[in-house]
Amino acid sequence: MPNAPDSPCHVTLTAQGPLLVEGPVEVTAPDGSVHTSDRFVVALCTCRRSAIYPWCDTSHRARPRT
Repeated sequence: MPNAPDSPCHVTLTAQGPLLVEGPVEVTAPDGSVHTSDRFVVALCTCRRSAIYPWCDTSHRARPRT
């Protein structure tokens, strides 16, 4: 699912939370599994605490990062 050249993918970095990506998206996880979403914005987990990884479930709020 490559991006169209006339509409680049927009990614937003958040200070204490997920990576926000304008969708639709296709994510390849470290184990090689592919996850897709057709939502207009998706939150990708950056702390690996999410029960629905690679999507963020706000588990990062439970403990602060060290």
